[in-house]
Amino acid sequence: MIQEFKDFIAKGNVMDMAVGIIVGAAFTAIVTSLVGDIINPIIALFTGGIDFSGWFYTLDGSTHASLAAAQEAGAPVFAVGSFIMAVINFLIIAFVVFLLVKMVNRIKSAAEKPKEAAPEAPAGPTELEVLLEIRDALKKG
Repeated sequence: MIQEFKDFIAKGNVMDMAVGIIVGAAFTAIVTSLVGDIINPIIALFTGGIDFSGWFYTLDGSTHASLAAAQEAGAPVFAVGSFIMAVINFLIIAFVVFLLVKMVNRIKSAAEKPKEAAPEAPAGPTELEVLLEIRDALKKG
């Protein structure tokens, strides 16, 4: 049973999946930083200083200085800004994954497709053959 487990772990698919999860977690940290440190300030610049991450509504009507203060007070919170940031994170991650998959597929197709000679166009009669046909036709006529 232990040998079967070792064989299972050593399979390429399991190792590839593990590497993918680790890289994905690291990539998520990078995208979170990209959104929080670069994209949010740009959005805030164009929206007059609005920071989406702090945009929230309390459902009980109470007022709080920040989302963290409302959550600490136990108020039911509708965190619109957090949702918007999650959507932005998703779109960025999905776009980058799309580009990576597209690049990998292009590399795979180039590696798998052997370079074949271009198919030759059907050869028509040569100039000499046409002239000989004309000569033969004139002899008959």
